[in-house]
Amino acid sequence: MNITDILSPTAVKMPLIATEKRAVIDELVDLLDDAGLITQPDTLKQVVWEREQQRSTGIGEGLAIPHGKSNCSSELVMAIGRPEKPIDFQAVDGEPVQLVVLLASPPDKTSDHIQALGKISRLMSNPKFRARAYAAETAEELYQLFENSQD
Repeated sequence: MNITDILSPTAVKMPLIATEKRAVIDELVDLLDDAGLITQPDTLKQVVWEREQQRSTGIGEGLAIPHGKSNCSSELVMAIGRPEKPIDFQAVDGEPVQLVVLLASPPDKTSDHIQALGKISRLMSNPKFRARAYAAETAEELYQLFENSQD
C-alpha cells in the first residue's frame, strides 16, 4: 500500500487553524469533506472523537493518528495536518503533537485500516522521515514527502 493510494493532495493542510485536539479532528474531517472524499462528516467526527476518548491516538514522537470506521466513504481516506504550534494530544510520551494524520475507513475494511495505520507508523518511526515531515514548509512539500516514501 502506498500512502498516496488513500491520501489526496487536497487533504493535506498546514498550518491547521485548530489549537486543541477535538477541533483538530473536526478540521481534518472538514478537509476530507471539502475535498469530496467523504459523506456524513458529522458522523465521522463523532466516530473519531469516540475512538479518541477510549485512548489517545497521540502515539509519541510528535505524532497523532486519530482514526475511525464509518460508512462515510467506500474506501480508506486520510487527511494530514500540521498545527502552527505543537498541541497537547495527551500523547503516550507526554510530548505535544506536531503532525496529525486522520484515517477513516468503512467498517468492512478492517485489514486495510490496520495496514494503513502500520504503514504510517513505520514511516514516522524513521527519524529522518519524521524530521523532514515536521520541517516541511508547505502542504505540497509534505504531500510529496509521503508520495515519495518507501518503507
